[in-house]
Amino acid sequence: MVLNHRKGGRTDWSTPGGVIDEGETVLEGLTREVTEETGLSVPSWLGPVYTVVAEAIDMNWTLRVEVHLAVEYSGQIHIDDPDGIVQAADWVRKEDLEDLLAGQQLWLREPLLGYVNDDLPEGGEFRYRIDGKDINALSVERV
Repeated sequence: MVLNHRKGGRTDWSTPGGVIDEGETVLEGLTREVTEETGLSVPSWLGPVYTVVAEAIDMNWTLRVEVHLAVEYSGQIHIDDPDGIVQAADWVRKEDLEDLLAGQQLWLREPLLGYVNDDLPEGGEFRYRIDGKDINALSVERV
């Protein structure tokens, strides 16, 4: 898990990942992001193991996420995030994940906990509608 420093001073924990650069495949981008954010090298992936679609109507954006499982990895945790967002990275025990994600956005917390608890929806897709513009007062509904 990585600790992200967001605009406005907010922080949140998430799995490593990020935006896919032009010309990259999803797995190429994921591999690059994981290396930048954790220092770990992942040569092979399984998945996607689940997907997330979150549509923020009032803010005019849609988040589409494919979550893949690292089949193997090498290296030691070392952060080299060129975006300066990731502040920390650490291994988290499954039984500690719910407490770590308490208070995080529903579209991040619910799918990850569903995956680790073997409670995925049919088809593995989580969909959310986000209403509002204030990040601290959003209305989020699973659809």
